[in-house]
Amino acid sequence: MTNLIAAVRSVLTYIVVSLYVLIAGPIALALGVGLKNKTALYVPGHLGVGLALGLAGIRYRVQHRERIPRHRAVVFCSNHESNVDPPVLFQALHKRLHVLFKAELQKLPVLGAVMVAGGFVPVERDRREASMASIDRAAESIRAGNSFLIFPEGTRSRTAELLPFKKGGFIMAIKAQAPIVPVAVSGGRAAMRKGSWFVRPVMVDVKIGDPVETKGMTLDDRDRLIEIVRTRIEELRHNT
Repeated sequence: MTNLIAAVRSVLTYIVVSLYVLIAGPIALALGVGLKNKTALYVPGHLGVGLALGLAGIRYRVQHRERIPRHRAVVFCSNHESNVDPPVLFQALHKRLHVLFKAELQKLPVLGAVMVAGGFVPVERDRREASMASIDRAAESIRAGNSFLIFPEGTRSRTAELLPFKKGGFIMAIKAQAPIVPVAVSGGRAAMRKGSWFVRPVMVDVKIGDPVETKGMTLDDRDRLIEIVRTRIEELRHNT
């Protein structure tokens, strides 16, 4: 019976959210681009993500939100264990959160165009020159006051262990001289079992760590920065 309920809720969620994107997306895109106003993109974006999480039964709670620096752009750096992590963090961390995302996601109907119009930065990870150009664009956006989210593992971890961290997001933070805020997310793995598209209700915990300052750092410090942030995330994951 539980599986049947999860299946029905999942199908309903996919249908409703798809219709929402197809209807609200073009309107938001036209208003956002036409009026050059990101509010027209972010407000319906948050409404759509909230609708999806609510229908699927995905709840979240945030610890230590007060650690996020005010009136300053930051780079949120999170572990990644499930498909529900990105929408949860989009809702939980910042009203206008920008994201470094895989370039192939630009092919998504409507949604890909909305993400780019909203200031998200696509990264072609297999092409170093193009990837570094994206990092430079994102660093410039941070200097203009936009906060970003990165998943340095690059993909979801299938185990309880963190995967190796990629350097791009840390280079971006150093170039922008922006603080990195460590984030540990947990609980989402139970929402979707391996090989299944059914989404089960879960509670996702989001723990926010103290910012790691990058002012004064150079690109030569990137490996040390990675180790500091990785250690902070590990501590958040294992501390209650």
